[in-house]
Amino acid sequence: MIDLSKEKLELDYPCNWEYKLIVLEHINIKTTVTEVISNREHKVKESKVSSKGKYKSYTLEMLVHNEDDRKEIYKMLGDHSHIKMVL
Repeated sequence: MIDLSKEKLELDYPCNWEYKLIVLEHINIKTTVTEVISNREHKVKESKVSSKGKYKSYTLEMLVHNEDDRKEIYKMLGDHSHIKMVL
């Protein structure tokens, strides 16, 4: 079995990266994402709605410049009060 915690993700930067965002259904995802990444070019598309309709998931696609950039965006998205989970 491979221990993924010891493996490093090797990417050629800059590259497009997708973040999966889970939010409550009433949250305006466009406003929320803009609050985090400001004017950076990005695409947001709705993915799924939970079976009871309480949560929605979205895919955020954007250009990341390096590993630090990718991780910092992940952290900022996760720290936003409207975003319940980032994958």
